[in-house]
Amino acid sequence: MAADSSDAVVLSEPGTGIRLVTLNRPAVRNAMTEEMTQAWNRAIDEVAADRETRVLVVTGAGSSFCSGADLSWLDQGSAEDVTIDRLRERMLPFYRSWLRPRALSFPVIAAVNGPTVGAGVCLMLACDLRFAGRNARFSTPFIYRGTHGGMGATWLLPEAIGVTRARDMLYTGREVLPEQALDWGLVTGVADDALDHSLAVASRIAEAGPIALRLTKTGLEQSAAGLEASIQWEALAQPVTMTTADLHEGIAAFRESRMPQFRGR
Repeated sequence: MAADSSDAVVLSEPGTGIRLVTLNRPAVRNAMTEEMTQAWNRAIDEVAADRETRVLVVTGAGSSFCSGADLSWLDQGSAEDVTIDRLRERMLPFYRSWLRPRALSFPVIAAVNGPTVGAGVCLMLACDLRFAGRNARFSTPFIYRGTHGGMGATWLLPEAIGVTRARDMLYTGREVLPEQALDWGLVTGVADDALDHSLAVASRIAEAGPIALRLTKTGLEQSAAGLEASIQWEALAQPVTMTTADLHEGIAAFRESRMPQFRGR
């Protein structure tokens, strides 16, 4: 990839059906600068448009996953740029850009290779699965920077770890270490090499039926509406998969004790 602003985020394909997005500004601990945000949006646009993508992995270059939002522009803008209405107009699209993993139709895995702070934690929580390296650290010290939490922190944290633990993280701003993060449900697992482990899990997921996989992610997103909403969804989604060639391939592969070769049809 050319060494221009686009290299703030590097998009690669480490395996069939697997895409890897690497936040690539290690000198600033992969802070969410305007440059990084634009490059992130381009990468996600490309991945979202690729029908061959079955799973996405997100990681950070260097020793950090993501140090959160870069707010240095606040000191550089004019007084007109820092009114409440202008700031709101700027923050909403910023939030939505970095929470896009939640809206992607396929699973997204966060390979948390090092410290992740503030909005970086929210990016991680927007991913379906989260694997932490031994050097990972998690903190949401918004109020110790004098600001309210953003990017869905007050919803994503309670969803993942419960209200009581979310209060702990948001009120104290303290660092949570990998084993405690695993115990709380902040991460899915802990590994010596978060990226290698995440890619191995991604390889497993990429073997699944892609139609069923995408519908399952949608079903999980809708499950917050309750059991009745879930069974109503499943009563539609399961028949959809029962009309596909992939279903017959899956049954045949099971009977023949071999790996299925799904084609998304």
